[in-house]
Amino acid sequence: MMNKIQNVLDSGKRNVARAFLYGKKAGHGVTVMGEGFFVVYKNQLYKSPNNPENTKYIQWFCRKMCDVFNLSVQVHGQVDRKATALWASNHVSWLDILVLGSSARVFFLAKAEIGTWPIVGQLAKSGGTLFIKRGSGDSNKVREQITTFLKQDIPVLFFPEATTSDGTKIQRIHGRILGAALAAEKPVQVALICYVNQEGQLDQIAPYYGDVTMAEHLQKVLEMQKVTAHVMFMPAISVQGHNLESLTAAVDATMRQGLNTLHEQVLH
Repeated sequence: MMNKIQNVLDSGKRNVARAFLYGKKAGHGVTVMGEGFFVVYKNQLYKSPNNPENTKYIQWFCRKMCDVFNLSVQVHGQVDRKATALWASNHVSWLDILVLGSSARVFFLAKAEIGTWPIVGQLAKSGGTLFIKRGSGDSNKVREQITTFLKQDIPVLFFPEATTSDGTKIQRIHGRILGAALAAEKPVQVALICYVNQEGQLDQIAPYYGDVTMAEHLQKVLEMQKVTAHVMFMPAISVQGHNLESLTAAVDATMRQGLNTLHEQVLH
């Protein structure tokens, strides 16, 4: 009987602690969102959302939001920050944008649905995010936009897997957008990301995939304990001598090698 009572008490304590953490993060998130809108309107970012200078505000906001979700970001490797590139990263979660945005000054290519999200969608539009509709033929238009950006020395990041996963491996790479790097004659900068829990294993909460809804996942993330997001920058891939097929193959190989290397370095 005493053991049962103790178990109930322990369970109650855990629920209270979880609720407290949830409330604290949610309150912090609302504050940061408010700060984000203040920065957008104070600096009138919505008037020229694709201005390269806006990336510093994106980076500031992403770092703030990483704090909200109890994410610590560790960067492995270096990039030439003066060189413009088309960035490509594996895709594990909507948190990837916050983690990568805090690590590098880039614009993002995102699913069209994100643009319709309350608050977040408006902030993303003001920050210069490019939105693409799956299967709508819009990718050609987006590729042309990205080509123009790259020629103007504006870096853009996209997720060539086109969907999220559990983060254990690289999925099929879709290379059509890589044509922008070829057209603009700019290199491809590959970044790899993984989420590691306090036990040194791949975290099971941060990945957003499967049938879980955004609302359900957001609640889990708000209740999540400290997680470290590791980001590895690979050597840039020159487009010289490549066509779309060979460049896609090179990016695929680099991403697979990079993720394996990152896991070997950070997992226990």
